[in-house]
Amino acid sequence: MIVSPIRHPYTAAMTSLDKPDIGTTSIKWRWPSVHPEGRKFVLLSAVICLIFALLAWETLAWPMAGITIWVAAFFRDPVRSTPTGEGLVIAPADGLVTMITTVPPPRELAGEDGLGDAPMTRVSIFMSVFDVHINRTPIAGTIKRVAYIAGSFLNADLDKASEENERQHFLVEGADGTRIGFTQIAGLVARRIVPFVKAGDVVGLGQRVGLIRFGSRVDVYLPAGTGHRVALGQRTIAGETVIARLGEADRSIGAAQ
Repeated sequence: MIVSPIRHPYTAAMTSLDKPDIGTTSIKWRWPSVHPEGRKFVLLSAVICLIFALLAWETLAWPMAGITIWVAAFFRDPVRSTPTGEGLVIAPADGLVTMITTVPPPRELAGEDGLGDAPMTRVSIFMSVFDVHINRTPIAGTIKRVAYIAGSFLNADLDKASEENERQHFLVEGADGTRIGFTQIAGLVARRIVPFVKAGDVVGLGQRVGLIRFGSRVDVYLPAGTGHRVALGQRTIAGETVIARLGEADRSIGAAQ
């Protein structure tokens, strides 16, 4: 079965960037674009900066210029080269692997039509305000479930954030029936989780599925018999870093250097 990415309005404009000429043997670095979701914030910051400058309020204009640059950087949406291969599970977020633990699946993803009820390996990736905040699907397939849960805004580094913070769960089913769950979790500063997909949508491996504004965490739930290929303290790149291969039980153990 060949899975074709949906042409979502947020991503359709970037098609030419996502599909470089396959005959190309080299590429050049380029500035990442600003995601459409963030352009209004960049524009607002720039307008405020311009007003301060026109009023000759330099003590406010210069800091506002810095804020405008930071907002543009926060909503940057770089092109990613997603590896292909049988059974690959790709990181859904840029950030730091802060927790790898065995836990029951969240109740919103549990059950016979979900991830089941047996304990699973959960890999948690923390995104700081300096990381790219566009999240991507770890496997190709069909979005079977999207569940938004209102909640608190605790530090996303805390284990209980998985159960108490505002969050959004995704359940993806691959062509072979394998199901992967992952969760966007809001943090101390984050106040909005924005999905780009809905239940029933077909997604390609590494496709953009949503973002969280201003710092947060993403949890990935690996099925039984699948070990993780990332280690605590490792940094991941959304859409590029392989965090597991389905059916391979080997687990990575890292060492800080």
